[in-house]
Amino acid sequence: MTQSRAAGGHAMGAGRRECLWQREQLPEPIRELVLDDQRLRNSICWWAFDC
Repeated sequence: MTQSRAAGGHAMGAGRRECLWQREQLPEPIRELVLDDQRLRNSICWWAFDC
C-alpha cells in the first residue's frame, strides 16, 4: 500500500470512529429519531451518514 493510501485509510477510520462517537453522545430519547432520519436521507446526501 502506498503512503498516501495508507494515510487515507487512517483518516477514513478516524472519521468513522468520530461518527460513531457522536452517535453515542446523542441522548437516548432522540437517538433513534436522528439515526432514522439519517437512514432516510443518506442516499440523497452522498452517503454522508455511513459510518
